Amino acid sequence: MADFMQAANQAYYAKADPLGVDGDFITAPEISQMFGELIGLWLTDLWIRAGRPNNCHYVELGPGRGTLAADALRAMQQFGFAPPVCFVETSELLKAKQSRAVPGARFVAGVDELPFDVPLLVIANEFFDVLPVRQLVSTHAGWRERVVVRDRGAKFMATPGMHAMDEMVPTEFRNAPSPTIYETCPAASTIMYELAGRVASQGGAMLIADYGYTMPGIGSTLQAVKGHQYADPFENPGEQDLTAHVNFVELANLARMRHLRVSGPVEQGGWLTALGIGARAEALIAGQPERAAEIAAARERLVDSAGMGSLFKMLGVTNMDWPEPEGFEIDQHLG
Repeated sequence: MADFMQAANQAYYAKADPLGVDGDFITAPEISQMFGELIGLWLTDLWIRAGRPNNCHYVELGPGRGTLAADALRAMQQFGFAPPVCFVETSELLKAKQSRAVPGARFVAGVDELPFDVPLLVIANEFFDVLPVRQLVSTHAGWRERVVVRDRGAKFMATPGMHAMDEMVPTEFRNAPSPTIYETCPAASTIMYELAGRVASQGGAMLIADYGYTMPGIGSTLQAVKGHQYADPFENPGEQDLTAHVNFVELANLARMRHLRVSGPVEQGGWLTALGIGARAEALIAGQPERAAEIAAARERLVDSAGMGSLFKMLGVTNMDWPEPEGFEIDQHLG
């Protein structure tokens, strides 16, 4: 399954820009400038309270069109904060758009190529959900890894593999009835552990925005999106976006293993509200009254539970020598 998902997404992102109304899905930065601006202010607040270190780098994982970074950096510059920018990106098509949005950005293919001697301010917006997942399924013969094969009609389909995988399933789920699915994402764990180690040794912070779950669980979360509609994940590989829900419990625990401060996860709507999205929307409307309805609708879509407000979560990770971040009040904590 992981190999299938990785190959499909590599082909998908290599040949098209999937974002926007004319694409397959839309992300928070493309809905409104307010999202990126508030992230920029969140980073600036940390930087100021950390003593304004002059060697911080802004790092974004999978920065889409560069929209979030452009909005965040514009907000940061208002306070005299203009860090060097580093994008972790492999799509040549998206690199071209990111270069236009953020001239001078440096590109790297992986987190291992990030600088080792400076504090890192890392943003990961809808990055971890596209990383390939492994799925284990309970059968009458025990747990097996799901593999992708072709049926007689040459259609792709998932089926239990041959090798016993019982030891990879947590004890609390091991006796689940057939065909229960347990999902893991080794790629996400590897990247998170590496980045957490960097923040621990170099200083800085990390903010993860994504949809996912905050308690360990079972069940398949693999999904496909095409033309803003859900689709069969096994149809037309390379022609649609494949994602899976992010395990925030695993990411938070990996950060704790690196002796970092973990804040959240909290719901995106509550986080944006705590950072002042209401006041920012009012300011935008005052300056552009003809766009009042559009700006208000965008704010609602970002914060309302019927939109992205509850499904999407925010997880903050900071070096213990850095200040505690804003937006993660205790009464919003989800686990």
